[in-house]
Amino acid sequence: MLIFVYECLRQNRLSFLIESASLHPHSAAVSHVSEARKIFAIELAALKAVRAQLDCAFDQAVELIISTLRQRGKIIVVGIGKSGNIGHKISATLTSTGSTSVVLNSVDALHGDLGLINDGDVILALSYSGESDELLSLLPALRRFPVKLISMTGSPKSSLARHSDIVLNVRVPREACPFNLAPTSSTTAMLVMGDALAMTVLSARGFKQQDFARLHPSGAIGRAMLLRVGEIMRTGPRNAVATHDLTVKEALLVITRAKSGSLSVVNPRGKLVGVFTDGDFRRHMATDEHLLNRQLRAVMTRHPISIRDDALAAEALKIFNERNIDELIVVNSRREPVGLVDLQDLPKLKLM
Repeated sequence: MLIFVYECLRQNRLSFLIESASLHPHSAAVSHVSEARKIFAIELAALKAVRAQLDCAFDQAVELIISTLRQRGKIIVVGIGKSGNIGHKISATLTSTGSTSVVLNSVDALHGDLGLINDGDVILALSYSGESDELLSLLPALRRFPVKLISMTGSPKSSLARHSDIVLNVRVPREACPFNLAPTSSTTAMLVMGDALAMTVLSARGFKQQDFARLHPSGAIGRAMLLRVGEIMRTGPRNAVATHDLTVKEALLVITRAKSGSLSVVNPRGKLVGVFTDGDFRRHMATDEHLLNRQLRAVMTRHPISIRDDALAAEALKIFNERNIDELIVVNSRREPVGLVDLQDLPKLKLM
């Protein structure tokens, strides 16, 4: 190989050498999974370390935020670089869960954007080193307002920490970067600390699923939380229903007309007593040559899974995820089958 390289160099054939290298890569396949697992291990260890550092400062931060929100104040998040990027995510999470929050650009703040700040707001400042020049130059201006400052830093003795009312320590053993330079473990720690703040505040304020839906009316989550099952179910000719004395042959015609994969079976009083699906048909057909002439009561699945028509669509989604079914029978307060929710309809309704 060395002789070949020498000859290429001597004959000024470097381009040929480069092309040869690209056409004949190293024969042994290189797996990067082991390296990825090391990164995961480093960042998981960092999160465990930050969790162990949690103390009364976290309690104080939560109580301060709750008190601020109760007085119609807001959380103003500020950060530089990668910490600033994490700050945007934290602010978005706070806002989407009912805790009013905005992001203040550290540079623009000194050129008019300080107008975002109102008396009684809380400043959440992010800087792992706690010595970012842009952030430190902003502190004197912030301190002119009657606001409280919570810092999230990996240096509890830094300049930022000294000027803070509450310090959340996010110090990590090391970055996942092989040079211990690129913000990796530290930004992950900040992100999780922000999530912990938002979710703890959410819980302490009694924020409910209905509140979440009210703030997300256009998303799939919001629709699932606002819509009732009765608004998304198939009804009328699309809802296959038959009495338990109907034969399988007759039941198949009902299923076919409804373009469904199942049929709700009712007793003479119209109460749901079972379900007959295309899966039931296939299973019985393999062993029963007289299946078509049998009554539904003999082959149906008893005690089928069902949901009330006034339940939230989110509850139907949960049942689909947990029970691994394709269709869900909808009943009213008298346990009469009034509709059917088909899993295939959910994407069309933008619920998935």
